[in-house]
Amino acid sequence: MSAGSGPASRPRTASRRTPDAGFVLDVISLGRRPGTMKELHRVVTTEERIGLDLIAIPVGAEVELDLQLQAVSEGVLVTGTVAASTAGECSRCLEPFTGTAEIRLTELFAYPDSATEQTTEDDEIYRIVDDTIDLETVITDQIGLELPLQPLCTPDCAGLCPECGVRMAIAGSDHGHEILDPRWAGLAKFAAESPGNGSPDSGATNTDH
Repeated sequence: MSAGSGPASRPRTASRRTPDAGFVLDVISLGRRPGTMKELHRVVTTEERIGLDLIAIPVGAEVELDLQLQAVSEGVLVTGTVAASTAGECSRCLEPFTGTAEIRLTELFAYPDSATEQTTEDDEIYRIVDDTIDLETVITDQIGLELPLQPLCTPDCAGLCPECGVRMAIAGSDHGHEILDPRWAGLAKFAAESPGNGSPDSGATNTDH
């Protein structure tokens, strides 16, 4: 379940699934009286990957939902936080690393017969279907926006040596390669093969008697 091109990439409606399980929330008990609130704390284990190519919430991770559901005139307002562990690959040194991601939600889910529902397109607002709210799409969209396109294992990751490919983090500060200008390659070879390797005193004839 990787993030797509954004909220407009998928319908903002809940699918027909078992109410009040996983990312699906049953709102029947909340009622429709504006101002009515309900706290929700839930841990959901992911069945699919959620995120981007280089970093995501992996399969089997626990996603913690700490939310408040509030009935308003046009629907149910969902606010709160969603937190989970992440796994990724550093875009500089290509090493795997883990971290955490936390997003804040403030989303309105429109009632089926509300003015908001009737005057908006499918990709403009989330909707309540069969008295349930499906947070899967919301979380997928928000995580896709929160995670970096080029994740780093550490903010100061030095990446890989461009010459030999070794990780600079383990290569040491004195790691380097002598790069010879190709225009001087022939001269360097001649100097290396000459007697005495170019020393001014090497090979000199002793003329003292």
